[in-house]
Amino acid sequence: MSILEPAGLALLRGLDPETAHGLAIRALQSGLVPMPRPVVSRLLQTRVAGLDLPNPVGLAAGFDKNATALKGLSRAGFGFVEVGAATPRAQQGNARPRLFRLTQDRAVINRFGFNNEGAQAIAARLGTRPAGMVLGLNLGANKDSSDRAEDFATVLRMTGAHIDFATVNVSSPNTERLRDLQGADALAALLAGVMAARADLPRPIPVFLKIAPDLSAPELAELAQVAMSAGIDAIIATNTTLSRDGLRSAHAHEAGGLSGAPLFEKSTRVLAQLSQLTDGKLPLIGVGGVSSAQQAYAKIKAGASAVQLYSALVYEGLSLVSRINHGLIDLLERDGFANVADAVGTDRDKWL
Repeated sequence: MSILEPAGLALLRGLDPETAHGLAIRALQSGLVPMPRPVVSRLLQTRVAGLDLPNPVGLAAGFDKNATALKGLSRAGFGFVEVGAATPRAQQGNARPRLFRLTQDRAVINRFGFNNEGAQAIAARLGTRPAGMVLGLNLGANKDSSDRAEDFATVLRMTGAHIDFATVNVSSPNTERLRDLQGADALAALLAGVMAARADLPRPIPVFLKIAPDLSAPELAELAQVAMSAGIDAIIATNTTLSRDGLRSAHAHEAGGLSGAPLFEKSTRVLAQLSQLTDGKLPLIGVGGVSSAQQAYAKIKAGASAVQLYSALVYEGLSLVSRINHGLIDLLERDGFANVADAVGTDRDKWL
């Protein structure tokens, strides 16, 4: 960790969370953020849904909504980066304040509501992406759309030529009734439209599905079956939760999706259940509460082929990426694995 990073994090935590986030993005754009040396190891190199990743630690969607900091993020040591969510038309999202730090809980609540500059502006930036990074886009729907399912296909058509993967996000709790699209019939129709849009792209790209952690066991089983039948390439488990169990911070009862440390066990349990339901036929990406190498490794052993971070960066900074990758090397060597892929799902039953 650079000696400047703790001071920078302390400064940002003294500001309104959304203002602080904007400054962090601008710092990345300007090249002022000190970057650790990339962690290179054959133990970490892996292939997920046809994508060759230098390491299994990715950046989750929501950090760089408008793809304005790609150059900086390409140097931060992530194995892959997901930007967005993007909607067909620009929209403001929900009213501020809409982002809250829960410092005592090492957590974050957001109710942004897919604020972004729209797919056309984002596509232009994706078209000038730095070489060498594995880059994906989270697809969303406009709040006032008359056909939200079609919005996902529209965004993919507008941006697909410039990305390596796309994620269908029907699990955000911050757009009213969006999670209704996780129902079997609605989801099957939506995914059919997205896969048809993919077929028209200049080159086919993997399509992922991001799910909520708040599904019942029958709902999760139904969703897994729909995803496999649709030909989805991977599932991201999970998005933020509506649960507020065990929180201590002053902002605990704010509306929105909760992410960070309190989500770890819940999201990892869903991940393990999905691993069992899909029986290794579908790669899984584990998200929710990862702030250490041990937690990343736990998700991998529960069934994740890769993991993503976001909320932990608020508290730990970008040096966390390097620390997790170094720690993963040590853990894999300790347990005698020749590659991270060999560890996937080896401890799944612990979570079932």
